[in-house]
Amino acid sequence: MPKILIVEDNEMNRDMLSRRLERRGFAIVMAVDGQQGVDMARSEKPDLILMDMSLPVMDGWTATRTIKDDAEMAKIPVIALTAHAMAGDREKAMEAGCDDYDTKPIELPRLLEKIGKFLPDV
Repeated sequence: MPKILIVEDNEMNRDMLSRRLERRGFAIVMAVDGQQGVDMARSEKPDLILMDMSLPVMDGWTATRTIKDDAEMAKIPVIALTAHAMAGDREKAMEAGCDDYDTKPIELPRLLEKIGKFLPDV
């Protein structure tokens, strides 16, 4: 069962996303801020990370860079989730080390397709 780390400060988004992904056979672990996300990525070793970019304590950009700069975590795919669908945001996410990018509100079929690129056996 593939493990996904959801790093999201909004409880409603976290709850909705975790329930929908669990129903599709994923094991879910969650963090509520960027620093906790980095710590959980290190301790839980998820197969994929869904990273909100607007987070307290440490933002998603910095958290992603921290994860990608660590040899033990660098290969974990990170999909950026952001409500900021502005020109240049996708490029900014990729520069931070994200492997893909998706906008909020989340459209589950589209997100599952992106997850499937990194976890093809699901």
